[in-house]
Order: sequence, then C-alpha cells, then structure tokens
Amino acid sequence: MRRLMLLRHAKTETDAPSGRDQDRRLDHRGQRDAAEMGDWMATHPPVPDTVLVSHAVRARQTWDIAWEAMKDRVATPRVEILPELYGADPAQILETIRTATIPANPKQLLLVGHNPGMHEAALMLTGGGDKASAKALADNLPTAGLAVLDFDVKDWGDVAYRRGKLVLFVSPKLLRLG
Repeated sequence: MRRLMLLRHAKTETDAPSGRDQDRRLDHRGQRDAAEMGDWMATHPPVPDTVLVSHAVRARQTWDIAWEAMKDRVATPRVEILPELYGADPAQILETIRTATIPANPKQLLLVGHNPGMHEAALMLTGGGDKASAKALADNLPTAGLAVLDFDVKDWGDVAYRRGKLVLFVSPKLLRLG
C-alpha cells in the first residue's frame, strides 16, 4: 500500500515584487492556512516520509510553514525541491510520482504544487473512495487543499490513473466548517 498526498500551495500575493510568477509569496491568510494544514497532517497519520516540492517560492513557503507546525511531533521526511513540479500537468505529475521516489520507495509521499495540474491529477488518479470527499474535490483543489489517495501497489512505478482510492479531501475552509 502506498499513500499519496497532493497539497496545493497556500494563498499568495497577487504579484511578486520581481514580476515573476514563481517568486510570488504567501500572504497572511496563506501563512495561517499552511500552518493549519501542517498541524492537521501531524495529528492525522500517517505523515509523509518523502516530500516533493515545486521550486516556486509559494510552494516552498507552504511546505516550510506546514513543517514548522509538524516538526516537533513527527519524524523528519526526506524533502526534494523539484523545478518540474512548477506548472506540471497531470502526466508530468504522474511521471514524477513514478520516478522521483526511486530508490527510497517511501510508503507516504507528499507533493506540494500548483493548479490546474494538482487538481487535475487528483481527479485523474481517483478511481473510488470517499464519495463526500470526491464531491468536495470535484470543483476545485483550493489553496492549501489536500487530497489523500491510497494505492494498492508495492511500488510507486505501478501508480496509474483511476487506480487510487480517495481517502479524504481537506482544506482550511472545510476544517473551519467542520
């Protein structure tokens, strides 16, 4: 069994001072939401043992703030910054899942990236699971939204579209409602 967690970066400023999209930073709400999601992950194991993060500032900040909220309660994961996750489409995300985890072959893998690719990948990887979560995820993977999927495989190379079981979908807004 392998668990995949797809986390979209948290809320950002509209424009970066540099004018470059990948330099956009988290705004105040984004910082709060990233911490909230880190706290949630720490209290809802299993936690990731490997984390793959887009090189964009907002994705790295999302992980750094989430990790700060988790670090005193969970084991330290292996973290890789991957430029290919910036702007990745579902096929690129699937390829990253299948290959970037070699040789470690972690049991729990977290990707921190961007829409539309992360949302589309979550939808394409889901082949069943929690119907309420699937309904909530259908329209959008919001900022700081987290989709958790289980795959009945021994190796990440066997992950495929429609093979994942959506365990849950959670976001800061859903946590505040629930």
